[in-house]
Amino acid sequence: MLMLNPIVIIPARMASTRLPGKPLADIGGLAMIVHVLRRAEEAAIGPVVVACAELEIKAAIEAAGGRAVLTDPNHPSGSDRIFEALQSVDPKGDHDAIVNLQGDLPVLDPLVVQACVRPLMDPAVDIATLVAEIEDDAERTNPNVVKAVVGFKEGQDMGRALYFSRSQVPYGDGPLYHHIGIYAYRRAALERFVSLAPGILEMREKLEQLRALENGMRIDAVRVDTVPFGVDTPEDLERARIILKAKESKL
Repeated sequence: MLMLNPIVIIPARMASTRLPGKPLADIGGLAMIVHVLRRAEEAAIGPVVVACAELEIKAAIEAAGGRAVLTDPNHPSGSDRIFEALQSVDPKGDHDAIVNLQGDLPVLDPLVVQACVRPLMDPAVDIATLVAEIEDDAERTNPNVVKAVVGFKEGQDMGRALYFSRSQVPYGDGPLYHHIGIYAYRRAALERFVSLAPGILEMREKLEQLRALENGMRIDAVRVDTVPFGVDTPEDLERARIILKAKESKL
């Protein structure tokens, strides 16, 4: 078993088609990106850094006592953004595991962040991610719900991801798994991944993680109970406000 020294990096940019300025959307008096920062800090697996595309996000994080790094606004993906931030905050390579946490998960359970790192304890694993069993029949055929093909052995909650698709796979009776887009990279794997050209299947399915599989990298997945609620629309934002207000009222 390896001893890991993780760092959590949250890529954030203001551009959003359905919810412009999403990272700074107010939820109970705090910007959404600050809520995500707090959930990552609560996971307590390592330092947390926000990789910003714009100065206003950096200012909001620093005003909340967090650490932020300004990155090139033209990065094609969050993976490229977190790699630039990693080089800036950890040039000596002290952190050997990097969690790429989406910045639109303000009600995330910190235990999910902890779970994502577990597969990297196996030195054969390059990238770790999360899945949850699909319970809603409509999600089985919804192309916006990405399916992970993972054969979990009896009694185990970790397994090797063989493919990801927007289609209903695999064929036959049995569970389907909703892929949760949170990743933990071994440092060398992240460096290699961002150096690779987009893959043929990646471009066809429009799924970045297929680039890793097409190039022989190993992705293992942890099965968790639920899919974290992400904010993509004004309606989602209002729901997040209600959820967090209810949680605060119980404290």
